[in-house]
Amino acid sequence: MNDFIEKNIGVMMLLILFAVSFGGIIEIVPLMNQNVVTEPINGLKPLSPLQLAGRDIYIREGCHVCHSQMIRPLRSEVERYGHYTVAGELVYNHPFLFGSKRTGPDLARVGGLYSDAWHQAHLYDPRAVVPESNMPGFTWLFDTPVDAAVLPAKLRALRTVGVPYTDDNIANAAQGLEDTTEADALIAYLQQLGTLIKDRR
Repeated sequence: MNDFIEKNIGVMMLLILFAVSFGGIIEIVPLMNQNVVTEPINGLKPLSPLQLAGRDIYIREGCHVCHSQMIRPLRSEVERYGHYTVAGELVYNHPFLFGSKRTGPDLARVGGLYSDAWHQAHLYDPRAVVPESNMPGFTWLFDTPVDAAVLPAKLRALRTVGVPYTDDNIANAAQGLEDTTEADALIAYLQQLGTLIKDRR
């Protein structure tokens, strides 16, 4: 039988497809029926318009390429970064920013760990605060204003996929952001990461 399968690539591909599909169904379908995966944890709120703008900048600048946002439930990770990532704290994230590469540290619990001034210095000149850093500076973020005009449309789009933004949230999304820079928005996003679950060691 093995000889037949190995000599017939079409049959082998069909069997591989069946095996992968079967394994995926067994792993994924049960999770779809567990509330712990789809319900927000206590206290979870949607990102503010400023934080949402910061998240978009985080994605645009490729921060997620070097910084993961998922702490695995392994002793080495929990001891270094804090409490492991819980599905319920990510239900309003579209798209998820788990990441898999850590050129820099995981940022899932970075909120409140450093001051705004530290983040400003780090974004402007990373080696001024972390001499061994190989992160580039993001100086242009300090001169670029947040594009607040697009925020109502972003909130409206996120509401269609289940993020509980109200009509008032959408109507007032751009208010108070006239003099805000992209650096301010990115820092606001970073400062809320993981703040609902804190277990630093």
